[in-house]
Amino acid sequence: RVKVRLTLEEIATGVEKKIKVNKYVACASCKGSGAESGSSFSSCGTCHGTGQVTRITNTFLGQMQTSSTCPSCGGEGQTITHKCPACAGNGIIKGEEVISLNIPAGVSEGIQLSVSGKGNAAARGGVPGDLIVVIEEAPHDDLMRDGINLLYDLYISFPDAALGTSVEIPTLEGKARIKIEAGT
Repeated sequence: RVKVRLTLEEIATGVEKKIKVNKYVACASCKGSGAESGSSFSSCGTCHGTGQVTRITNTFLGQMQTSSTCPSCGGEGQTITHKCPACAGNGIIKGEEVISLNIPAGVSEGIQLSVSGKGNAAARGGVPGDLIVVIEEAPHDDLMRDGINLLYDLYISFPDAALGTSVEIPTLEGKARIKIEAGT
């Protein structure tokens, strides 16, 4: 989970952001395998390379056979004989990655976007997780957001309200001139 702070202008138009994320990445030394070299694997002695163990239980109804994931190798069918010294056999280490995000227009404070496959790397070549991006809105100097509308507080004098006037107000694209009708 990472927070991204956006200005009102970025929220209105959408934006591409590059962010640096501290996370688990695949170990460069062993390329995520967890083994010191390609020959540092051996067939699991418990399941004999199948990744499954079968148990037969005698019950009063007869024999019952169940299969489950091998507890010795975790279902991989092989074990590491010489672990990678950089990652201690896990295949992942703490690292950094720069990720490019395309944030659509109209997001709001607290919205969570999911970026598939950009989360933590999984141990020994598994499928990486998703990165959750939480949107934060930076306050604007003049404008306030109310859903899809923008609010601006304009203070005018009593004579301007009574007689009417023309004033400039800020918008996201620059200044706009509006007319204040007499008797406002």
